[in-house]
Amino acid sequence: MKRLPTSLLDPEFQWRCEPAVWTPDAAEQSLTMRTTETSDFWQRTHYGFRADTGHLLWTAAALDFVMQVEVGMQPMHQYDQAGLMVRLSEDCWLKASMEYEDGEWNRLGCVVTNHGYSDWSTEDIPAAVNQLGLRVVRHGADYLVEARVALQPWTQIRMTHLDEDSGSSTVQCGIYACSPKQPGFTAKFCGFSLCAR
Repeated sequence: MKRLPTSLLDPEFQWRCEPAVWTPDAAEQSLTMRTTETSDFWQRTHYGFRADTGHLLWTAAALDFVMQVEVGMQPMHQYDQAGLMVRLSEDCWLKASMEYEDGEWNRLGCVVTNHGYSDWSTEDIPAAVNQLGLRVVRHGADYLVEARVALQPWTQIRMTHLDEDSGSSTVQCGIYACSPKQPGFTAKFCGFSLCAR
């Protein structure tokens, strides 16, 4: 059985749309990245545009897995976001994130994209919450997305299916961040783990 990398510093991770600024911290087992302008992942629905320019640090997995991380963010502009992503192609992926909205509220959200169309489920959380745990559990082609605040119990926010996943497909999975409007948003990822189920 192939070992899954358990650290973002593992050489089996690679960038898709690498940000200009990112800093790993081996002692802390963390990684900080600063996003670039108009970086985003979205396909068609409601807004009409297509964007596939977000920053994703990923590794390949063909096994069922549990992937989790603690995300801290210092947002600057609406829609600044950071979290976890699973990707098969430009037209089939999911992302789970904390997203900055208006200074009063952030959004805990999950976007699922199948057949080149994204949907977006959200839950408002106070803007004072700037650190969040996210977890994605893979079971074949089905995915359970969970979140928690301040090490509280995990809460389900989404159960979904990725249509391009055969159930044993190799997927790209890891951390991501985007700034759809303006650059300079900083996200910090700590305690990343990726374990086979």
